[in-house]
Amino acid sequence: MKAVLITIGDEILSGNTVDTNSNFIAQQLKSIGIPVLKILTVADEVQTIKKSLAEGFEIADLIITTGGLGPTKDDRTKKAFAEYFGDELKTDDATFLHLKNLMIKRKREHLLEINKDQAVVLSKAHVFQNENGTAPCQMIQQNGKTAVCLPGVPYEVKPLVKDKIIPFLQQKYALSHIIARIISVVDFPESLLALTIEQWELDLPPNISLSYLPVGNRIKLRLTAVGSDAGDLKIQLDNEVEKLRPLIGDKVIAWDGNDIQEILKELLLKNKLTLSVAESCTGGELARLITSVSGSSAYFTGGIIPYDFNQKIALLNVSEKTIRQKTVVSAEVAEEMSVGCQQLFKTDISLSTTGVSGPRTDEFNNTVGTVFYTIRIKDSVQTNSLFLPHMERNDFAAFVSQRVLQDLVSMILKIFK
Repeated sequence: MKAVLITIGDEILSGNTVDTNSNFIAQQLKSIGIPVLKILTVADEVQTIKKSLAEGFEIADLIITTGGLGPTKDDRTKKAFAEYFGDELKTDDATFLHLKNLMIKRKREHLLEINKDQAVVLSKAHVFQNENGTAPCQMIQQNGKTAVCLPGVPYEVKPLVKDKIIPFLQQKYALSHIIARIISVVDFPESLLALTIEQWELDLPPNISLSYLPVGNRIKLRLTAVGSDAGDLKIQLDNEVEKLRPLIGDKVIAWDGNDIQEILKELLLKNKLTLSVAESCTGGELARLITSVSGSSAYFTGGIIPYDFNQKIALLNVSEKTIRQKTVVSAEVAEEMSVGCQQLFKTDISLSTTGVSGPRTDEFNNTVGTVFYTIRIKDSVQTNSLFLPHMERNDFAAFVSQRVLQDLVSMILKIFK
């Protein structure tokens, strides 16, 4: 079975809303052996939706749509589905009762009249009730093809997919297993890496594929194995990884890990290290990444964002003389920030960032894109610089934060061998 995902909504196409549903659904489908061949984003128009359904079913057996469902009578998505599948719309008593109980539970009975059209569904559809919203999930199967119509709100989509759609697909179809292994490589240009492991890659079994995923200056090698037995696939991946070790072992920071913050978590817990951050140019992105991991409270003590240079002086005891002589964007200030942070939070490790993210220069006339960051592990200190003059502010903060955590992981591995 193969899938196509269709996101419906003008707000996605206009750039006002980011589509996070497709990423989540693709991951869930991959976990049960269903690859996604294409992701489409289309306007909320009947003919456009019908055309996208036809396009999707040319290459896939399963289509999952998100968005385009609402409490209005002119719901274009349901109308498009009805026309495409030659079906009719009807009020479903079970869905209406569910909707009524939901409104009572939320103490919004007065809104039932407005929302009652949400109980109108395709007559041939199997309905999965939405516990977190008013639009139900509908699934229609015809001529060996399956279409699932989901609402667009992410907190409604996730439980519907995870708790209802995925279990249904697992039960109904004999699906292959898909298992991935991610190896994180640093300080290795992608072209040189590809050349180094070329023969190993050519010798991979037919059911294992390799992808190169650059993140900052780190490259994630993703090995994906497909087969009927999950245990056999894990053994197969382990064997291939062992063949890879002598080729690139000195450049690998994790032999099985996805996000840098997850890799960092394992190292901090293993070595019983605590961490704090003092962020200027990254504006809290470092702390966000670190705390995005469940269990981060075991090692992350806290952080501050002393954006103004006066706050660097007041909160972190950065020397006014250093700022006057070296400017606020300098290796010396980054190092003093890290000392102040380590003392303030009483942690084993402190991280500090200072830089100019743009689009204009700072009050000291430092060049846009200049960054200094310091990693302090107990008494060991490493200060690095970056120059990223052409990045948007959000991309700038994300890139720098990824790089700082990546360098922290490398430094921990060297110190705590």
